[in-house]
Amino acid sequence: MGNNVTALLIIGLFMLIPLAMGAIANKKSMPTTEDFFVQGRGMGSIAVFFTVAATWWSAFAFMGSNAYFYLKGPLYWTAIAWNILFGVLYFLVGKRIWHFGKLNGYITPKDFFKHQYGSEALGNIVAIVMLVFTLPYLQIQLTGGAYLIEVASGGLIPFKLAALMFYLVIIIYVWSGGLRAVAWTDIFYGVLLFFGMIYGGIYIANLLGGPAEMFQQLAAAKPENLVLADGAWMGWLAMFIVTPVGAFMGPQLWTRCYAVKSGRLFNLMPFLLGFAAIAYVGSMLVGNSAVILEPTIEQADKVLPVILFKYAPFVLASLIIACGAAAAMSTANSQIHSMSAIYTVDIHRTYINKNMSERGLVWVGRWCILVLSAVAYVMALYVPGLLVTIGLVALAGTGQVLIPTVGALFWKRSTTAGAIAGLVAGVFFLCLFTFVPGSTPGPFAAGGGGLLSLILNLIVFIVVSLVTKPRPQALMDEIDKQYDEFYTLKG
Repeated sequence: MGNNVTALLIIGLFMLIPLAMGAIANKKSMPTTEDFFVQGRGMGSIAVFFTVAATWWSAFAFMGSNAYFYLKGPLYWTAIAWNILFGVLYFLVGKRIWHFGKLNGYITPKDFFKHQYGSEALGNIVAIVMLVFTLPYLQIQLTGGAYLIEVASGGLIPFKLAALMFYLVIIIYVWSGGLRAVAWTDIFYGVLLFFGMIYGGIYIANLLGGPAEMFQQLAAAKPENLVLADGAWMGWLAMFIVTPVGAFMGPQLWTRCYAVKSGRLFNLMPFLLGFAAIAYVGSMLVGNSAVILEPTIEQADKVLPVILFKYAPFVLASLIIACGAAAAMSTANSQIHSMSAIYTVDIHRTYINKNMSERGLVWVGRWCILVLSAVAYVMALYVPGLLVTIGLVALAGTGQVLIPTVGALFWKRSTTAGAIAGLVAGVFFLCLFTFVPGSTPGPFAAGGGGLLSLILNLIVFIVVSLVTKPRPQALMDEIDKQYDEFYTLKG
């Protein structure tokens, strides 16, 4: 009992720190949508890197990765590759989004599509897709955080109450300080995440005599956990593409593109995020060691807290679990914040009250944070599933937005009709493959439904664009002029 209470106090301390940061950020905030949602486009390099990395690493990475190594062996090693791809996307696509956002005052993803394609309808479809598919990813964060608190308390705090506590802390500091509060807490959380993942894995592996001895024991007890299963190549390929594409296209990453003060950091992102991927070594060590230490854990997503609280000193276990809470909270805060921006700017200001003051819109955004969090909380209670499984569907949904994004930036022949048709087709087939058993054809049946829906989106986008009316010449001339400015940027 005493250990559980102490563990909770440690986790509670780490959850209270962002509340203090939110209060300080609130004092520096301006009552405008640009300040509340994109920090006045003045975010510095250190804050950008940590808020991008911490938002990118979620409960999907910190807890879901351990579960995947535990259940499926090396399949999650694709994380090394997808971290690099994410960094490349942030450089090639993100820097261009930042440039156009800065010139044209974009706040939400819809602003980009409305301007680049000259289409309100396409912008609305993108906004809906992002809201619908970001909610289940937000659910993952609340679920992961609640698992940690439930296990840390030894069951004293049940899952429902744990999720509610998690949700309330996030609401308070995002409500107070907007993106500024989110970014400041992400610096703190990003450091925790990186070292927590690595040290947790090393400590657990040393219980078995070190990584080398652990692998020898694993080869004897469960050799299939050391090789990629037959036919798993499609799942590997799908995770490699869908995960970084879906995460990068999430509204929380669009916000981080718009908020950057200088474009120079985009050039470093492929290296920085690729280097940060070594943190997954810790997840691999935990998942594989757990196969030896505790081979019968029923809820695989609880592998890390179960192992730590059984085999590590409770203070150390609590500190590492606090890092897991940081993983969930750093992504949840960003998702709630960016979704509230979509509702406030794209829906409320456009269709409900066009004349609302900036201060009034900020308050709408705050109340939206409350409502969206409540929806995600209900989903966490009543929509069960393995964290990574839910995450892959959610990421495949937001990932559909990449096709019209790349089309707008790199293909002058792309059209509004092609973008809409591709998006609708991609989302339709994703839902079909997800909810209708046996509908995913051929090799894609082995975990590749999300990837196949993305490919179909691309095909429809290209075909329809080639046979429909191009974007207006005046619009293309304006975009070309702004692109010329992009190529003259220094750094």
